[in-house]
Amino acid sequence: MSDTPDSRLEALGITLPEAPAPVANYLPYVKTDSTLYISGQLPLKDGTAVASGLLGKDVTTEQGVAAAEQCIINAIAQIRAACGGDLTQVRRIEKIAVFVASDPSYSEQPKVANGASDLLGKVFGEAGKHARSAVGVAVLPLNVAVEVDLIVRLKG
Repeated sequence: MSDTPDSRLEALGITLPEAPAPVANYLPYVKTDSTLYISGQLPLKDGTAVASGLLGKDVTTEQGVAAAEQCIINAIAQIRAACGGDLTQVRRIEKIAVFVASDPSYSEQPKVANGASDLLGKVFGEAGKHARSAVGVAVLPLNVAVEVDLIVRLKG
């Protein structure tokens, strides 16, 4: 089997969903030349949040990591849609921002963000290494625990 993002997803046991529709008035992604901007992805699986509430109060760090991973699964689905189904068009994941709904005393946002970063590395290899922000926020849309957006450089 070739070493591609799709083969890595298969080896990880991950089946990508259809690219999630926006939950408000925005585009799920914008493609400008070789740059792809992926709008904030929520940790929704089959339309249901995998983690809701605040980290450090309602949600454990481990649950936050799983939510960040689900955000990335949804983001990869958006990338696939933007690239006509061809994930090999990704040259590099350049930057991600991970927003973590947090109790004021919670300070493990970087650990939660590692769920997103680690999965990108597993799927895209060296091209998945990126710059990152991990930010604690008071609340996120639909009361989800994590949201992730990405900037992706495409080939060509």
